[in-house]
Amino acid sequence: MEVYSFKGLDMKQVPALVLSLSLLTPVVAMCDDAPPPPQDVWTGKGQAGYVSTQGNTESKSANAALDMSYFDGPWNHMFHLGGLYGQNSGYVSAERWDTLWQTNYSLTTDLYTFGGLRYAHDLFSGFDYQASASAGLGYKFINTDSTKLSAQLGVGYQVLRPEDIVKDSVGEVTARYLQPSENSVIGTLGVNYSQALTKTTTLSDILLVNSGSINTLATNTLALTVKMSTKLALSLGYNLQDNTSPPPGLKKVDTLETVNLVYAF
Repeated sequence: MEVYSFKGLDMKQVPALVLSLSLLTPVVAMCDDAPPPPQDVWTGKGQAGYVSTQGNTESKSANAALDMSYFDGPWNHMFHLGGLYGQNSGYVSAERWDTLWQTNYSLTTDLYTFGGLRYAHDLFSGFDYQASASAGLGYKFINTDSTKLSAQLGVGYQVLRPEDIVKDSVGEVTARYLQPSENSVIGTLGVNYSQALTKTTTLSDILLVNSGSINTLATNTLALTVKMSTKLALSLGYNLQDNTSPPPGLKKVDTLETVNLVYAF
């Protein structure tokens, strides 16, 4: 199941959130390093949620995501695909999907280089698409069974396709006008944190930022996952997406709250 909403939230709160999560780690950081991941096999998880209401108001919404990883010696290939669809009173109120591919190469146990591709298509953000390619360095600050904290910095190139959206009095989109594509050099930041609170409960937070002269896209995903079995889990999630320079008349921040069933493989 999933419930989404669009609310204003100051992006200054995101770094504070990541910092506050990292303060949970000093005690467990003394634990042994995590065992090596399985080699030459795809592992990951898929999750999905759906909610429908009828009566005085009618709404439907669904979201799904797939995350996969493949280790081959010093190489680590990661793939993400996510989608969101919402309908309110018969008209589409949310439609978004995004994908990410990243390849890491370990220079040492903790230091790695990376190269990545990212693409997002959102019918309600004011950008028909946002695409980028980047490369840089990353470091695993903590890598234990219970706690993982890594960060990466890089540079890259982004291409954006803005669009003007016209809505009627009830909020339904009546027209879209694509604008010329724009491009710029960007700096990228990524922070990945997870903390096992108990044997079955894990808190995680992922921050991704692409910042250029045209626009800065920041995405932060906070999740609390509770295992029900070795394969199945229930996840409560909060996703924030911030575009600093959307087309006129559109909000900068979109938020999404989810309750999803997760399957690990």
